[in-house]
Amino acid sequence: MIYAPSTTAALGVVEDVQPEAPLTLRGEGLWVCLISSGKCVVSLSETGAAPGGSALLLPPQSAAAGHLVLSREPLTLAPENECHLLCVQLTGQAAEQFLGGLSEMPFLARGETCPAAAELMGRLAEEQNASERVRSQLAFALLCELSDADSAAPALPPLVAAAIEDIRRNYAGLYGVEELSERLGVSKSHLVRAFTAALGVSPGRYLTSVRIEAAMRLLLHREYTLDVIASLCGFSGANYLCRVFKKTTGQSPVAGDGRSERSARAFARAAAAGTGIVYLTGFRFSRKRVRQAVMASEAGNAAQTLFIPKRALSTSEQATMAATPRDSEVAEASAGRSTAPR
Repeated sequence: MIYAPSTTAALGVVEDVQPEAPLTLRGEGLWVCLISSGKCVVSLSETGAAPGGSALLLPPQSAAAGHLVLSREPLTLAPENECHLLCVQLTGQAAEQFLGGLSEMPFLARGETCPAAAELMGRLAEEQNASERVRSQLAFALLCELSDADSAAPALPPLVAAAIEDIRRNYAGLYGVEELSERLGVSKSHLVRAFTAALGVSPGRYLTSVRIEAAMRLLLHREYTLDVIASLCGFSGANYLCRVFKKTTGQSPVAGDGRSERSARAFARAAAAGTGIVYLTGFRFSRKRVRQAVMASEAGNAAQTLFIPKRALSTSEQATMAATPRDSEVAEASAGRSTAPR
């Protein structure tokens, strides 16, 4: 076989039910649920589950007939009255990319914005025993149709939206809710009240969840120690990261080989692979120094080589580093030399 269509999009589980009790959907990939009648409360039942992209995790919300629900696992739908649900699980690279692009989860979409979705979901339910190619084509067609879906969730207040954006951009260097409120020009108490009323969680708790998300992503890279991960994600140290991580997820984080730093040659290989950004800085791994290092690169200062994953930096910081010439720096790093003044 030259190409397996299921690597791009594939059909997993299909649930066509009229639940009398809460239904929890589990399994990797994207879950798409059509509420064809009745109403139900939609929620992510475990906040400690692996994150998808940088989506805003929404509190439980009511969804009526005609709505589509898009989310990762574990998605729970609790019926408010007699209702009918058609849920399909989509896997593959396209489904993962779609999931990573969701701005919020669970994502409630108005059915009228993607009118062919219901028909495609019905065909997927009917074609469960069809060939892999047919199921893959239908799954990909459904993803394409859902790409135009508009959110049915009410718009967030401007203050809350600004707070979320600031947290997402600056979680590694943000010292807490008090600093966040100062940046937004409001009192801490006002920000806490507005944020909690809109999302059901406090801004401090939301900041912690964003940091845990970032730590989860970095834990996938075995070469990072817990000290490095802690500093890149806004935690004061590895011990504090471990305590918060276990309290939030119920599990202890596991990182790399225990070394506090890697060789310059390994940094250069990582840069060549395109998995991160190599730049020169005179600072070590504290989160404050990471931000200072970006400023130092703008000023043309250079010292020792440090590898920072792209996902740990904001978009503006990535642009700054991308505009910084690094060919000679990487070449010297790969030779194990430092350009730092002694």
